[in-house]
Amino acid sequence: QVQLVESGGGSVQVGRSHRLSCALRGDVSSINCLAWFRQPPGKEREGVARIREGSLVLYAGAVDERFFISEDRATNTLTLEMNKVKPEDTAIYYCAAGIDAKLCRIQELDTHHFQFWGQGTQVAVSL
Repeated sequence: QVQLVESGGGSVQVGRSHRLSCALRGDVSSINCLAWFRQPPGKEREGVARIREGSLVLYAGAVDERFFISEDRATNTLTLEMNKVKPEDTAIYYCAAGIDAKLCRIQELDTHHFQFWGQGTQVAVSL
């Protein structure tokens, strides 16, 4: 089993930067894919960014070139650097982990590709 614990949520002003972290616990050696998803108010959960093999990344178009995902297997931490935040970035952000390496090669951020989820952390972007 794998447990994921997000931290770093809070209120952020438009245009500023913010960082989210996710601590990985348990059988982390089984994890081949890590990602961030988010659920804006009143909307479906959507993919934000994914990382595999330490550096192979995929970003949603809405955050490309503003957000950056990284992982540190030495500390078992997943990070999301959020830059130039916009009001539409307001959401609950979830950390996700997947076992299937093949699914992690598909050029799509799909919630079904991930077996383990954190509880989420709220980010609110204010003017």
